[in-house]
Amino acid sequence: MTDFNIATMAQKAKSASRVVAQLNTSEKNTLLNAIATAIEHNSDVIIQENSKDIAAGREKGLSQAMLDRLVLNDKGIKEISSAIREIVALADPIGDIDKLSLRPNGIQVGKMRIPLGVIAMIYEARPNVTAEAAALCIKSGNAVILRGGSEAIYSNLAIAQCLHQVLTTHDVDENIVCVVPDTSRSVIEDLLQQSDTIDLVIPRGGEGLIRYVSENSRIPVIQHYKGVCHLYIDKYADLNKAIDILVNGKTQKPSACNAFETVLVHSDISASFLPLAAKALNDAAQVKIHACKDSIGYFTNAELATDEDYHAEYLAQEIAVKVVNSFDEAISHINQFTSDHTEVIISQDISRSQKFVRQINSSVVMVNASSRFSDGNQLGLGSEIGISTSKLHAYGPMGLEALTTEKFVVFGDGQVRL
Repeated sequence: MTDFNIATMAQKAKSASRVVAQLNTSEKNTLLNAIATAIEHNSDVIIQENSKDIAAGREKGLSQAMLDRLVLNDKGIKEISSAIREIVALADPIGDIDKLSLRPNGIQVGKMRIPLGVIAMIYEARPNVTAEAAALCIKSGNAVILRGGSEAIYSNLAIAQCLHQVLTTHDVDENIVCVVPDTSRSVIEDLLQQSDTIDLVIPRGGEGLIRYVSENSRIPVIQHYKGVCHLYIDKYADLNKAIDILVNGKTQKPSACNAFETVLVHSDISASFLPLAAKALNDAAQVKIHACKDSIGYFTNAELATDEDYHAEYLAQEIAVKVVNSFDEAISHINQFTSDHTEVIISQDISRSQKFVRQINSSVVMVNASSRFSDGNQLGLGSEIGISTSKLHAYGPMGLEALTTEKFVVFGDGQVRL
């Protein structure tokens, strides 16, 4: 597209960010409700455009995991509009003043929550991100530049049309939400150089995309390379809970980054648990097993697991299994192979569960619950704009507050420094 220039788009977004930062809560919520309604009213058009992406994806040979993330149907449209309305219901963090304290000289010092400014999203598939990221950025007072992948271009542009229609109708600068129409790699290269106008980059997709963005950006990047989520079945586990959580966390949506990829089983209960696990995983989805030498005999057609399997994010009906001889060995394995996403322990022993929570520092740590709850919506954030597995600024699923920062505010009555 010869007439498209990413620097110009970024500059317009920077100007628009000053507009959205001044909208009050009521004005932002009015826009979001109108966007949710517009997406519902235009569902037929969005689904029709999405079908073009699905057909092209199949022709290109996209993986089933990628196609699962790409598809939009009536249920998916309703989930998008519902997610936007949940964002409406969330408290607006902008303008909150926290930690206001009185200094000895009489000045009051506090910290006010403010927008980041302009956020660039670079993502693959997942056309729902176009709508939900825009909604989160509007509610948090930010402008956003959305650069989706070529596999979802028709879907993204159809959703963008709904967004811009609402903004225009409400006489708000449509550059608050910019959807990049050019899917060439050179656009990403240009986008990552706009450090004067863009404040944060959030890549969302495969490990290759995220590493490319991190290595080539002049702008701060929120990183989430992959989700190697571990399930540890402790010797004090309730085996019924363990089976239910294993099956849910592995088979419900294996293409999700919060699906289990490795299960660790304490040797004291392995003879009781592994036959149950083998049957449950086979019955649920004929899950392919990569098993250690101490567990492989419990599974049919399992492959011997290697270190590569313990590093793997399968994003499919596959899982690695390892028997560990102690709690400490489970901790050591997780710390060696973690991607800092989500780790789960199944145990009825409170002290061991608390020890697990203290010793594992992934962004989400769970006790007796499925890893599938590691999601912004399920954790009470409304929609999430992404997941951070880097510890600076934000860690874990990112909601409204993660799209803000704080500035110091000082209230005085004529004080001067002596």
